[in-house]
Amino acid sequence: MLSKEQIAKRIAQELKDGYYVNLGIGIPTLVANYIPEGVEVVLQSENGLLGMGPFPFDGEEDADLINAGKQTITTVPGSAFFDSAMSFGMIRAGKVDLTVLGAMEVNDRGDIANWKIPGKMVKGMGGAMDLVASAKNIIVAMQHVNKAGESKLLKECTLPITGIACVKKVVSELGVFNITGQGFELVEIAPGVTVDYVKSKTEGRLVISPGLKEINLN
Repeated sequence: MLSKEQIAKRIAQELKDGYYVNLGIGIPTLVANYIPEGVEVVLQSENGLLGMGPFPFDGEEDADLINAGKQTITTVPGSAFFDSAMSFGMIRAGKVDLTVLGAMEVNDRGDIANWKIPGKMVKGMGGAMDLVASAKNIIVAMQHVNKAGESKLLKECTLPITGIACVKKVVSELGVFNITGQGFELVEIAPGVTVDYVKSKTEGRLVISPGLKEINLN
């Protein structure tokens, strides 16, 4: 199975030269550390930054430089800072080519639930709803099952919905799944994982791609 870092590294393979990319809280923030050589992208943080770099090394943190998840970050040459109004203006105007988000649940039609668990305190819905409504492409980075071992790739989301039919691809520790009219299409599988195991951990509709291959992180 893939580690969180390997999930991020696989998603980084989806980055294209010239993309403007928003990375959500959690596993998605790790994507900044694995941008492929020769690919130039501009990372946007919704709290007001274009040109986000990788995480700083220990001892080199600047408490004034943080991402939307309050983690310390770095900047790259040409970075720009601005207020939240301008940041969300960029998002709502469709200027973001790719958004990578975490999720608590995704269903087999591409609906996503990632902002609230009933009964638990939440500071607010954040920018996820703007991102899923406006980004040109949405990839979800998530754990395939919850702490109880239950599938998070579902027929129907049980938690409050963030966006409808917006997710294009899911990358979990078990594989890479495209969202299609037939449900989750397994197109790449993690090393050492069997198709039967993926089926046993996926509640939503699942189809196996005729061209299924093993995930390659090289």
